[in-house]
Amino acid sequence: MRTLYSILACSSFLVGGAASLAEAQPSTKPAPAAKPTPPAPKPTQPASTAKMAPVTPAPAEASVTFVASDKKITWNPCPEFLPKGCGIAVLHGDPSKANVDIFFKVPGKSTIPMHTHTSAERMVLVSGELHVTYEGEKKTIMKVGTYAYGPAKKPHMAYCASSAPCVLSIAFEQPLDAIATETAPKTEPAPKKTEPAPKK
Repeated sequence: MRTLYSILACSSFLVGGAASLAEAQPSTKPAPAAKPTPPAPKPTQPASTAKMAPVTPAPAEASVTFVASDKKITWNPCPEFLPKGCGIAVLHGDPSKANVDIFFKVPGKSTIPMHTHTSAERMVLVSGELHVTYEGEKKTIMKVGTYAYGPAKKPHMAYCASSAPCVLSIAFEQPLDAIATETAPKTEPAPKKTEPAPKK
């Protein structure tokens, strides 16, 4: 009987050991083949461009300098409504186009009647003494070196109070023009005479 139990126990050990060994053995099935790595994309070639013909750069614009007394300056006549002896000298640009700079000259003791400009104007008085009045505003006295800005289409008049001519340097943003208005006074009102204080 003992011999039978020994045989059974030995058989169980052999069967269990064989199963454990079977589990421990590596699988003999072949591993799945790895997917091939796709080839790297070829660099994109730049599109062919037409060769540009060599471009000659525009010549650099020269600087300019003027003084009002320069005899080389060409003085052109003013519109008829402005005082006799008035002159306009174009310093830079084209008067029929935007951005033009001029000298504007009127004789001493002359009046510039009420008028407007399509463009705004930026002014600096070069010589003389000029009294400027814009519609609805108080009179401004311009002396040599005074800067003034005039809004576009705003009526204004002026009086050259000095004996010498008044010369303005004016920069226009739009083409040069001067349009007389119907309310143009002929002369600047004369200043009131100061009466001496009565004696006590």
